[in-house]
Order: sequence, then structure tokens, then C-alpha cells
Amino acid sequence: MKKYIILFFVCFPLSVFSQEEAWVYFKTKVNEQYYYENPLQMLSQRALERRSNQNIALDFKDIPINQDFINIIKAVSGIRVMAKSKWMNAIHVRGSQSVINSLKIYVFVDRVDFADKTLNTTNKLVSVSKVALSEENDQKKEKMTVAISGFASQIEMLNGQYLHQQNYKGAGKIIAVLDAGFVGVDQSVAFKRLRDNHQILGGYNFVSGNNSLYTLDSHGTNVLSTMAAYGDNALVGTAIDASYYLFITEDVSSENPVEESLWVEAAEKADSLGVDIINSSLGYTDFDNPAYNHQYSDRNGNAAFISKGAEIAFSRGMLVVVSAGNEGTTSNPFIGAPADALSVITVGAVNLNEQKATFSSVGPTADGRIKPEVMALGQNVIVSDTQGNSVYSNGTSFSAPIISGMLACLWQAYPDASNQEIRDLLLQSSSRYNVPDNNYGYGIPDFNLALNNGTILKKNDFQYFAAFPNPTSDSVSILFPPNFNSGMIWFYSAYGQKVLEKKVISPKDSFSLEALSNGVYFYKIKSDLFSKEGKVIKN
Repeated sequence: MKKYIILFFVCFPLSVFSQEEAWVYFKTKVNEQYYYENPLQMLSQRALERRSNQNIALDFKDIPINQDFINIIKAVSGIRVMAKSKWMNAIHVRGSQSVINSLKIYVFVDRVDFADKTLNTTNKLVSVSKVALSEENDQKKEKMTVAISGFASQIEMLNGQYLHQQNYKGAGKIIAVLDAGFVGVDQSVAFKRLRDNHQILGGYNFVSGNNSLYTLDSHGTNVLSTMAAYGDNALVGTAIDASYYLFITEDVSSENPVEESLWVEAAEKADSLGVDIINSSLGYTDFDNPAYNHQYSDRNGNAAFISKGAEIAFSRGMLVVVSAGNEGTTSNPFIGAPADALSVITVGAVNLNEQKATFSSVGPTADGRIKPEVMALGQNVIVSDTQGNSVYSNGTSFSAPIISGMLACLWQAYPDASNQEIRDLLLQSSSRYNVPDNNYGYGIPDFNLALNNGTILKKNDFQYFAAFPNPTSDSVSILFPPNFNSGMIWFYSAYGQKVLEKKVISPKDSFSLEALSNGVYFYKIKSDLFSKEGKVIKN
């Protein structure tokens, strides 16, 4: 979302938009079994390990999209393929309404969804005379000289310094930054430590279709600096030891639904590379063509393409952290997409007095859920510009990465925790956890409290649950806590197929696996007291 500082109006006769945007969904994929048996053909070893650690089985969404289908669509005169998504089994196309509709004749096409929703039910066009493009105020900056304490306030507000003092600075965690451009990151002194330590692992420019990362815009530079910049008497980020992938998905020259598709494509790439956290200071409500706008009723977490993609990203074991938006003072003050997604951690902005910044967008979602989740400093934030200067800036664009960096530090402390467990720790440690609202969400997190609460994860794993022997040759025994009553256990193959289901009736019980072939199996146990997931290897 190119929402910088100004508010302006543009008049667009609808006839200007002769080309439509649409998603073409396919019915099938090919060679599914091959990919299940050769997962390294679609995911990196690190990605597979993240799945294994969180007991997440491979599924249909992981299988690559059929390139033959894409090639057939590309060959249609008047059609441009703009992006693709294996998660959705869909491609984003641009063309006239009639040509796009003609794609439905292909037997492998499941459906076509136009970005202009009225075209999915009627041939009538909506007449709109003008659209307001609300521009974000997070680019208002002043060069300054600031004492170290000024930088520290961004971290100390969250009690993040306590993690840093214990050397939890994000080492071993990977953050993907999806943004508009990273001008200066390759040269600025603020990122010298990052470059020298080879913590920039790579990335891709999805807008230009090339590997040029340090181009187009500096918004991503400012965002990255809140996590990764380092210098004497200068900005210190919240996760200076984490590694980063940089992805450009936002086209600053226009506002078009294709940016949602590029975002999803980048999230899929992040998943395949084994990324732990996706940070995105982007959001979408209004487009250059107002027929594509997301109405408030669409902000239910399951309507926008990008929101559906963000939810799938979480289901792959990643944390997804996004900005709430800067529409709080407008007539439409609500969070946009993908901030409306159910499992996304949506971050609003406060000032140094821990009061909500007036510009910070609010909830609820259209289906009534609390948003944002948490708050962090977003007014008078200190960021690095392209020259390495420390400057003030405003916007939820910066409160989100501040949280992303601290989450990397927390996850470093509990590397065996799932993304859901880390998300729960974040919310449970926040100042308004017991009385959340749609201005502050669950409040300002206390990461020292989250660190202390996280010891419960280790305690529960060690004292209250055991599955043995593992690996096993014929059976597995389950040991439950003494106050266990009854429950169920399910075993699943590596492909996610249920292969065994048993009732558990005593604190110590055994189950035969003789009927199962050798391999890795995932189990899920649910009782009246707790639920637990894990994996067992049968030799």
C-alpha cells in the first residue's frame, strides 16, 4: 500500500480501465505422488525440518502448479499472466473481460474470479467518478542526532532488552521482508554488520521479475532497519542476529490487485526457503480502479486473495506479522488485507506515552474479531534512511517489524515451539490480554514476561508427556500426566492420511504399529485436559 503522507483525489472515468484483473483457478495438479515422495523437489531441507518440528504434513497446496496449464493460458491472445500461486492452484491474469471469460472453456480450468466482483455475477459495470488514495504518513522523516536512549525506547517499551541481555537477538531465525524496495541496504553503514556477517540470504524482485533488490523504493530499507540496523550511537534493531530474505512485491507506481498475488507468490517462496517469520508493512483496501476496492464487508479474513494466502502461510508453520494500516483518522478507519486474516499478527501503533497513535487503523474485522492483535511504537519511530542517517518516521509500517524482530528473539529462546505457541505467548504477555478491544487489541507485549512464561513449554514437554520407544519397531507406549482421564490418539502418514485411531483410557497405554509400513508418522492426542502433537519413526 503506497500510503505515504499526502491525501489526494484522482478522477478516473471507468472506461480508462479496458483491462481487467482476474484469478484463474485450476482443477488439478500433476505428479502429486512423486512430489510427496521427493519433497526436496518443492521445499528446502530447512523448510521440511520446520514442518517436521511442528508436525505439519505435506499436502496438496505444497505441490507445484502445473506449468503446462500456465503455458496454454499464456498462449491465448490478449492474456498476460502476471503471477502464479501453487497454494491457490491459480494464476493472476490481465486481459479484457471477454477474453478472460473465454478461458473457462479449458477443461482444466475450475473457475475464474474477477477482481471486480460485479463481473462474477453480472455484465454491468459500476460507475465511479473519483477515488481517494489515502497515503501513509510513515515517510515523514527528519534527520537528527539522537542519544542511544532514544533508540532503546523502541525496544524497552516491549521489555525486549531482557532478551537481548541473555543474547537472544534472533540468531538461527530467518525473517522474510515483503516490501516495496530496499534502496541503500547494499551500501549504507547501518547495514554493514548485516552484510559483513552474510545475514542477507537473498531475495527476489517480483515486481520487475529479476534479482534487483536495492532499487525502486526505500520503504523496505526503513522497515528492515528497525530489525537489522546496527551502529555505534545509532539505530539498533530488534533482531540484529537474525538472517533475512528481501522480497519486493509492492509496485509504488500503481495500486493494483496483482500486488496481492505477488505477495502470495513471495510468501510461497519464503515457505520453500524455510523462513520462520514473514514481515509485511503492506496492506490493501483501495486500488487505482475503484471497482477492485475491498469493501469493509470483504475484510473477514477469507475474501481477499492476500488474506487467504497469509492464512495458508501460517498453516505452513510460519509467523506472519503485518501492519494494521494508517487509516485511523479517515472515514474508513478499519484494518485492510491481509491484516484481517485470522492467524496473522496485526500490529497497531502507539506513541512514546503508550497511547494509540491517532492514525493507527482499528478493528473489528467484518466478522467481528478483535484486531489489531498487539501494539508497538509507531509514532516518532527511529529508522535508518538510505544514507544510514537516523531519522524520525511515523506509521504502523514500523511497529510491525519491531514486533517481528522481537518474535525472532523469543523463538530463538524456544526453538522447539510451534508458531501457534509463540503467537500465544505474545498475546498472553500483552498488557490488555484480559480486556482486549479494537483500538489496542491485546495491548503492548512484555517480552520479558513472554520469555518467563515460555518455560511452561519446556516443562510440559519434559514432565507431562512421553511417547516411547522412538524410533520403534512394533508398538509405541504413551505416558500421560497423573490427572489424565481419557482421550483419543490419531496417527497420520507423512502425506497427512489418517492410518490409525485409538481411544486412550489410562495414563500409560500402548498401541501396536505392526500393521503400518516403516516410515515417519505424525500423531495427535486430545484429552479433556490438553492436546499434543508429535512424530514417531517406525523402523
